[in-house]
Amino acid sequence: MTTQYSTAQERYNFVSNQHGGYWRHDFTDHNYLYNLYFPPEDFFTHLSSNIHQLVLNYPIAQKDLAVLVGELIDQPPERVLVGNGAAELIKIIAGMGRKLIVPVPSFNEYANAAPAGSVVEFALEAPSFQLDVDKFAAEAIRCQAGLAVVVSPNNPTSLLVPKVELIRLLKKLADHNCMLIVDESFIDFAGNSDRESLESELDRHPNLCIFKSMSKAYGICGIRIGYMLTAHADFAAKVRKGLHIWNINGFAEEFLRLAPQYRKAFRESCEKVRADRDDFYEQLQTIPGMHVYPPDANYIFCRLPEDAPSGPEITEALFLRHNMYIKHCQGKTMPESDRYLRIASRTRAENRRLVEVLTEILAGGGE
Repeated sequence: MTTQYSTAQERYNFVSNQHGGYWRHDFTDHNYLYNLYFPPEDFFTHLSSNIHQLVLNYPIAQKDLAVLVGELIDQPPERVLVGNGAAELIKIIAGMGRKLIVPVPSFNEYANAAPAGSVVEFALEAPSFQLDVDKFAAEAIRCQAGLAVVVSPNNPTSLLVPKVELIRLLKKLADHNCMLIVDESFIDFAGNSDRESLESELDRHPNLCIFKSMSKAYGICGIRIGYMLTAHADFAAKVRKGLHIWNINGFAEEFLRLAPQYRKAFRESCEKVRADRDDFYEQLQTIPGMHVYPPDANYIFCRLPEDAPSGPEITEALFLRHNMYIKHCQGKTMPESDRYLRIASRTRAENRRLVEVLTEILAGGGE
């Protein structure tokens, strides 16, 4: 599909209503959340040399996919369910007929995928946006939620909920028939990810379920792989019934087969992402009046200066004047949502260029 634009404004209006395919439109994408340093180039060489077989043949089915993911993350396959992205798995659990409680602002898909009237939104208090585990547990119990969702690090705030707090939450919910879904899609970008992940806690907490989109950390958004982990056999069986036998294509299967040999390269790529992000955080703090939240993921949450234009206005100006696209938070469930931005970290040079032009715009320049 070729898209023709009469004006830059028309191009912006088109792009801002899309949910992907950005690479076709030639701008710097600080909206979607990529690991720019993975997979290695020889993975693409391998795909190219096997393209005919990958296209012409059926991929393996769910049972064997669980083995591949289990080998990669060192988990028994009976605990693993593999989705066409985490979004497929989210859709299944949201439609299970259980009331769902989720802190907001957060990743909207959990609430969007659930039937009307089945979602309770628990407001994170500004300006910290930290999760109060005691209040969250109390509200989950009060409303008789069957599913409680915590995204950690959270999207859009990039804030991690400490593991010790999540374990306290699990214990509080354990006697109330409430599964805790912890979405760890961005955990690999946290500075202490190995210690903060709950994967080692599955045996001790049968009401724990971990979701992970591999698209973000592994840089494979177009391949679409996500997985769910739980030691709760009955819950896993119910979710598994909702999965199609061939829900993952051959390219995704091939990635899972090759991924174990790239473990070192993957760790190194996450270290590069963290280094670029930390430099970006420092650079954003130089903008007068900008409140920049310390990030745990590969994106940074900011509150605009009080006298600055709104988030949507800043986003449009960056695109029209400088061909850069960021995400404003207008529409997120939070007070004064139009005063906040979520900016994805890219390369150090791209990040510094964004800070430079954002500073100009906020100072009234850049025309």
